[in-house]
Amino acid sequence: MRLPLGTDLSGFVGLLRRLGVPHRVSEEGGEQVLWVPDPRLAREVSLLYARFPEGDPQGLVPDAPRRASGVFRQLRHSPLTSLMLLATLLVAALTLLGENLATVGWLTFQEFHVQGDYLYFVPLSETLAAGQWWRLLTPMLIHFGWLHLAMNGLWYWELGRRVEARQGGSTLLLLTLLFGLASNVAQYLFGGPALFGGLSGVLYGLLGHCWIFQRFAPGAAYRLPPGVVTMMLVWLLVCLSGLVTALGLGAIANAAHVAGLVAGCLTGVIGGAWARSRDQG
Repeated sequence: MRLPLGTDLSGFVGLLRRLGVPHRVSEEGGEQVLWVPDPRLAREVSLLYARFPEGDPQGLVPDAPRRASGVFRQLRHSPLTSLMLLATLLVAALTLLGENLATVGWLTFQEFHVQGDYLYFVPLSETLAAGQWWRLLTPMLIHFGWLHLAMNGLWYWELGRRVEARQGGSTLLLLTLLFGLASNVAQYLFGGPALFGGLSGVLYGLLGHCWIFQRFAPGAAYRLPPGVVTMMLVWLLVCLSGLVTALGLGAIANAAHVAGLVAGCLTGVIGGAWARSRDQG
């Protein structure tokens, strides 16, 4: 990744160090060049930079606690968030971050068969007729690459804890399932049979929920750091423009992101309006 010499990379380089990403920075031809070991990692680092060019200004990646009790206290106070992240980590381990297609095939939106270098998807009607209804939800647990997992995990930890603190674990579970269903179905309807996955649609749903809920019923839990909503919406527009794909950084599940955000805004309106009427009553 090439950047002007005047670009301050110190914050982003610090984030890479904290995530354990191997890298180096050099100066060539009047530019800064950020190097990583392989092309797949380069793609993921580029996506990470698009979201966090200043590193971690909002504190989304917590510093290592000085005492182990601090970690356990946070996990204990956010059990549903923790369980969801644990499930995601287990799936990442079982699927080898998307490399083990035999295991991935049990969790994708449609069942598929591998023949040579091609995937052949079973029609959704046949998949559901066989009783495989879990596939409507489980793609949100699949991640392709550990940076993909790290970014989504950090966002879920940030947003999920807020929802759990304000509205409880049961609400977070219902919202996660709703946003997962909406984003997966939307991606299938607009993108057709394909291999997709990740928590991104759920994350945009949680973001929209917190954002709109806060406008109706302000509270400390849903008061997001300045610039977070703007940054996420700008990133969504960049993805929708096709620029990310055109630059060879991979396909983006845009329909899943948009569907999650719309669903989240709707639940934010409903939940926020109800909370305000309850508080005023």
